[in-house]
Amino acid sequence: MRTLAVLTVRNEAAYLLEWLAHHKAVGFTDFLVFSNDCDDQTVAMLNRLDELGHLAHVENDGPYDKGGIQFTAMKRADKHRLAKRADWILALDVDEFVNIHCGKGQLSDLLEALPEADAITLTWRLFGNADQVRYLGERVTDRFTRAAPAIMHWPWRASMFKTLYRNSGTYRKIGIHRPRSVRDTSMLDGYRWFDCVGRELTGDFKTKRVFSNYGQDNYKLAQLNHYPLGAMESYILKADRGRAVHSDQMLDLDYWVERNFNSEEDTSIARYRPARDAIMDMFLADALLTRLQDQAVQWRKDRFMALMRDEPFRALFGRLMMTPPSRPISEVTGRTLAGFATLGRRDIQQFQNRRSTATDPDS
Repeated sequence: MRTLAVLTVRNEAAYLLEWLAHHKAVGFTDFLVFSNDCDDQTVAMLNRLDELGHLAHVENDGPYDKGGIQFTAMKRADKHRLAKRADWILALDVDEFVNIHCGKGQLSDLLEALPEADAITLTWRLFGNADQVRYLGERVTDRFTRAAPAIMHWPWRASMFKTLYRNSGTYRKIGIHRPRSVRDTSMLDGYRWFDCVGRELTGDFKTKRVFSNYGQDNYKLAQLNHYPLGAMESYILKADRGRAVHSDQMLDLDYWVERNFNSEEDTSIARYRPARDAIMDMFLADALLTRLQDQAVQWRKDRFMALMRDEPFRALFGRLMMTPPSRPISEVTGRTLAGFATLGRRDIQQFQNRRSTATDPDS
């Protein structure tokens, strides 16, 4: 069985080896990695890993279609030999780590636990900053262990998922959060979606949904550990890089506050540490990879100091240190906010309906 992880990165060389070693330990057999507009050692490191047979690297430096950098990468991934031969596919980011709770923590254990599944939603569990200021060249999954509560009532982004799906041809395109472009809607009847509690999913989960039902536990069989913030110094570099989909938009406190939850300790991913470290040691036995890793860590430290000369980044760094960890809100408040969101969508639809039926085009 061939299981493919698809990744897009920019200036992430310092994190690549940990991410790759972890997912090899989880049981992925193939890796397809796209890089774009890198200033650090990312391209050199990926080229070396490609030479050694650990992944396939494709430079994705544009031009980009209207969907942006990641969408362009996914379109290129659709045509790649690794995607064509894969039995299962999962698109990930470098700050996302698959964490399987059933069996021995392998992909095969998750698939055996859900034998009727053709698609499995892996819901994010957000891991916060935990007041860590300095970037230390750390292994992310070891350093950051404070997470959002297992049950979140808001924001809905806390319940977003990535989809591990059977590459049977029902969907024609790899998506960032879910497979896209159904070949024939009649094929959806026999294509079964499940979450990581074992609940079968229907309706818009099969066509457009990108978040699980918030307000419930979604992590019984597996979760997707999401480390979107890192140390405060690392977040400044992430702000410099820009948003994943809209790279020209600088990250600010809104992104930080909606993800900086530190309510519970979760060290469940530590079960992979021995296997991950053994794979890391194998990587670092290569002199070039060791040199590139050291250079990548130093690049991040140097880049942070350079950004501190610019007021927008210096101001953001100060605000991060003044901002307390985010507070989970109650179920009642979460329902109220969800109601406001529904009301807003309904008002927009009613306005559009009035516009479409009006006789005066300027009414």
